[in-house]
Amino acid sequence: MSWAVEEWKEGLSARVLQKVHELESQVDKLKKERQQRQYQLETLEAALQKQKQKVENEKNESAILKRENQSLMELCDNLEKAKQKISHDLQVKESQVNIQSGQLNSCKKDIERLEQELKR
Repeated sequence: MSWAVEEWKEGLSARVLQKVHELESQVDKLKKERQQRQYQLETLEAALQKQKQKVENEKNESAILKRENQSLMELCDNLEKAKQKISHDLQVKESQVNIQSGQLNSCKKDIERLEQELKR
């Protein structure tokens, strides 16, 4: 079949045949270059899709971490409030203990005084 493709070249001058050959060679070279570029394009598109997927995964992970961070911050706030309440309650109880301790000491002194009066 290639003989039919070459049939149109019959009767052309050597110079024209040379130019046709050069052009065909250039076409073959350009076809190969196009194939290489097409392969590069496909490879780059695949890499781009992979990077897009990676970015999407990172965004999702970032969103998860932000929600987790927010949860932890709320938990810390709640714990801090609880700590402050417990600290306040402790101060109140320590004040009560101090008051009762003072009352106890006063009662002891009263008892000692009364015991001294009884002994007299």
